[in-house]
Amino acid sequence: MKKEDDRLGRTTQSSPEQPLSATVPHTPANDPFMSRRDVLAASIALGSPLLLNHCGVGREKVYDTVIRNGRVMDPESGVDAVTGVGISDGKVLAVSKTALEGRTTLDATGLVVAPGFIDVHQHGQDLENYRLKVMDGVTTALELELGTHDVDRWYAEREGKAPIHFGVSAGHPAARMEVLGEPLKFLPAGDGAHRAATDAEIAQIRGRIEHGLRRGALAVGMGIQYTPAASRWEILEMFRAAARYGALCHVHLRNMGEREPGSSVEGLEEALAAATITGAPLHVVHITSSGLRAADKLLAMIGEARKRGMNVTTECYPYSAAMTALESALFDEGWQQRLGIGYGEVEWAATGERLTAATFAAYRKRGGLAIIHMIPENVVALAVASPLTMIASDGLIQGGKGHPRVSGTFSRVLGRYVRESRSLSLMGALRKMTLDPARSLERRVPSMRDKGRIRVGAGADLTVFDPAQVLDQATYAEPAKPSAGIRHVLVSGQAVVKDGKLVDGMLPGRAVRAPVDQAS
Repeated sequence: MKKEDDRLGRTTQSSPEQPLSATVPHTPANDPFMSRRDVLAASIALGSPLLLNHCGVGREKVYDTVIRNGRVMDPESGVDAVTGVGISDGKVLAVSKTALEGRTTLDATGLVVAPGFIDVHQHGQDLENYRLKVMDGVTTALELELGTHDVDRWYAEREGKAPIHFGVSAGHPAARMEVLGEPLKFLPAGDGAHRAATDAEIAQIRGRIEHGLRRGALAVGMGIQYTPAASRWEILEMFRAAARYGALCHVHLRNMGEREPGSSVEGLEEALAAATITGAPLHVVHITSSGLRAADKLLAMIGEARKRGMNVTTECYPYSAAMTALESALFDEGWQQRLGIGYGEVEWAATGERLTAATFAAYRKRGGLAIIHMIPENVVALAVASPLTMIASDGLIQGGKGHPRVSGTFSRVLGRYVRESRSLSLMGALRKMTLDPARSLERRVPSMRDKGRIRVGAGADLTVFDPAQVLDQATYAEPAKPSAGIRHVLVSGQAVVKDGKLVDGMLPGRAVRAPVDQAS
């Protein structure tokens, strides 16, 4: 038994296999999130003959699709066994060692059958990005950091056009741009970033956020570093809006790095204080690129807050570079000192060139995406292995250009951190990619209770991969190169990836949405 380490938020009982809130060994019977139906389903997955007979699972039933001979791994129940999975009408209807019959059969011998991966931080929300996500095993991709100003329109634009499930938050940066009169774009760079809002304008911004929540937004998205003129009171008002509707606040902290004043520790203190005052749950995005060399301190703070009963979660991606818009407030005066880097660590995504003072000025005036090589590798390794983090990509590709994390985040964790360095167990990695993201959202979004698991009644969002071959192939030079080793991906029971190749024309993705107030 390891000695408790408060600094990293670890306890003597913690391991990547446990739920984030665990303090005792996890079983279906003692999991407070599992209903009686869930316990029954877990028992079925373990192969209880009595339960199988009771539920009518047997040779006489023919399923739409059967996955045979795969190593089924379910982080909720802890099941890790070679079993069959029977799927009909977009649902998992059987998980059994008893032979199952299907109209279509997928042989998963030697492969892992996991819940479909859930990415809670994916900016690219179009077909180009969705195709890369599903080739990385992702079945649900959510834009929760920046969100949107018009929830209804956002969902309508994607309905029936996506191979994977999609969802969005009510975005504070977008609402701020709209109220303060800056043209809407990916990130604010004018008044939306740099002008203080009046009390009346703050009320309008909050009103737009609350309208978005009534229209089914999953969370409140806040990129506070991109809106530096937003006062602490304005941020509190956004947390109050989230608390009123039981929504998570997905927050990009106001500050980065360890340089005081204005450190990432100070930024996390602001977010934790707002969550404490209002009661809104908090999710801190990309702990590595926000914390940089202070990421261990941020993880310690989150661990301590959780021990005291706060609902706070975080995420990371497995890369040593970030990416953002060069014209954004992140690159306002003093960025070199804050980030601890120079022009040569900034890469223009469109060409791959490293910048100089002259090209930095020219491209910043033009506007566009820049890759920032600034995160120490030991910080990445620490965060990926931490029991406190989910895996999320922060991904965006435009015309084949961007950051490789869109294409490779999940396979990179499985290949490099599970198989090669063994710094993370396979079940622990799957929990970070599936169950933990689902649980973080399910209190507001009931449909998430049927994602991130393999059990009877859950949605048939499944990723089947070769644990000996899965690996990212995307690079900074070729960021749109699909991952290897993802053999089959099913979304609502339909194969979107089969035998390692995209299936043309398959668009089974559906909106992931909180309940909509029809009167709003």
